[in-house]
Parts: sequence; C-alpha cells; structure tokens
Amino acid sequence: MKYIKDLNDGDRVADIYMCKQRTAAVTKNGKNYLSLILQDKTGVIDAKVWDPSSPGIAEFDAMDYVEVMGDVSLFNGSLQMSVKRVRLCREGEYNPADFLPTSSRDIEEMYQELLKLINRTQNEYLKKLLNSFFVEDEAFIKKFKFSSAAKSVHHGFVGGLLEHTLSVATLCEYYAKQYPILKRDLLVTAAICHDIGKVRELDAFPVNDYSDEGNLLGHIVMGSEMVGERIREIPGFPQVLGNELKHCILAHHGELEYGSPKKPALVEAFALNFADNVDAKMETFKELMESTASQDWIGFQRTLDTNVRMTKMPD
Repeated sequence: MKYIKDLNDGDRVADIYMCKQRTAAVTKNGKNYLSLILQDKTGVIDAKVWDPSSPGIAEFDAMDYVEVMGDVSLFNGSLQMSVKRVRLCREGEYNPADFLPTSSRDIEEMYQELLKLINRTQNEYLKKLLNSFFVEDEAFIKKFKFSSAAKSVHHGFVGGLLEHTLSVATLCEYYAKQYPILKRDLLVTAAICHDIGKVRELDAFPVNDYSDEGNLLGHIVMGSEMVGERIREIPGFPQVLGNELKHCILAHHGELEYGSPKKPALVEAFALNFADNVDAKMETFKELMESTASQDWIGFQRTLDTNVRMTKMPD
C-alpha cells in the first residue's frame, strides 16, 4: 500500500482508501462529477471522478472503503487525484487501522506529560477539578486520548486533541514563567480544559464529524458547561475562581467572529488565546508543508488567510 503522504505529482495509483467525503457536483459546463476526500492514516487527498457514469465507477458512499485507480497531479499547490475506476471493497480486504490518521507522537507518553503538568498544580481546587477529569474519569480519558482537535483544519487525527492540549498547556506554563503577572495554575488549568468540549462536539473516528450537539452548541459552550458541572461537585470551590476559569474557556478564541461567546477580559484569557492560536497555526503550516510537493509559492490558503511560500533558507 502506498500511503497518501508518499504520493507525488505524476503518480499512477491503484490502492485502497477510505472515502471520507463524497459530494455530487456540477462543472461550469453543466457536467456532473464527484468530489471526494480519500483518507488513510497518513492524511487525506482531494479526488475527482470526472465521469461518474462510466462503467468503471461502482456505487459507493462516504465512509466506504474503496479501491481506486487514478492519476495524481499538482493543482493550486496541492496534490489531487483524478479517479478513473472505483471498486467497493469487501470486509476483510482492508485493515481499518490503516485508514485512521494518528498522531506521530506516542499517545501514552503525551498523556503522562499532561499528568505531570496537572501534578505541578498547587491550587487544591483546580487540582481536584483536573484530577476529576484526567485521573478519575476513565470514560472521559478514553475519549480524550482518541479524539481529534478538529474536523480538518488542524490536529484532525487520533490523539490530536491530546497533542494540541499538551502543546497549548506547555506554552502557557512557559508564559507564566516569562510573565509573572500570569497566575500559573489558573492559566494552565484553563489550557488543559479549553477544548474538552470537543469530546462531545465531534463524533468518534472514523466519522470525526460534528455531532448534533456539536452543531447546536459548539465545544466552547459545552466545555464551559462540563467544567461548571464538575465545579459544583467540589465542596467549597471558590465562585470567583470558577468564573475566571470558565471565562478563559469561553474567551479562548479571542474574538466574537471566531466563535468566542466572550472576548478576553483577564490577562490569563489573553495568554490562552495566544497559545491556542500559535499552536493551531503552527500545526496548520506543518500539515500544509507535509501535504504539498511545492518548493515555492503554495498559493492562497483560506485557513491562514494569506498566500503561503515555502521557506528557502537552508537548514
């Protein structure tokens, strides 16, 4: 099997992939075609079936495993596959583990790093809150380790939520050392909890799409509710501290137009927003650079809102 990350411009492909997305569309000339997203554990590739009525194109749906034959080419700085033939695969012809994108880092090692951050928390109430999620709640822990941090923009893979959370929390601990005005325990706790709502916002793999609850409420509101529920179970948890923690979660996207119910009002909320944005942007660049064969200008990237060029400075 040739993984998606190893595909190059000009390759001819005959392999099995999971069809993550299947959309019927029409060209400007009024011709029907299919737009697909094919996936394996190393990534995704945009694919087009330009002649869906061809006898070589079998019936299949999104989330099916299909054997495809096609040609890979470079389009607007990214690889795209033109599919000539599609066959629906039978159970036993594939190993589902080959088609789930997974963090390049060891999940258990990352989780132990996260627990060390929690163990360095001095505030008894915040530590109890963190332990209630990340030490005592086995069902939550399992979901948290397996979840992605996004449907597609960044960290959209198994272990992605853990990897993103660990990175943001580590950045926040550094910020607290660099800027003494920041309350370390509040900031790091907010960082660890900022995206916990994603265990409910996104359905489990291989679907990794928005749940009904996720579409209606979103992970920010759900995360704040989850934290509020646990706070009420901890006797004597200071109301002011609880409100400050929930504010950091509610404001971590920074701007109302980016989905934050509140704009940051606390210095810790500003720091969390910066750390979250830095890690998301760095991962977006990393995934973009790994998915393109271009050594020059890649083109305009909607998620970054800019025209991106590969760095030419030698290592």
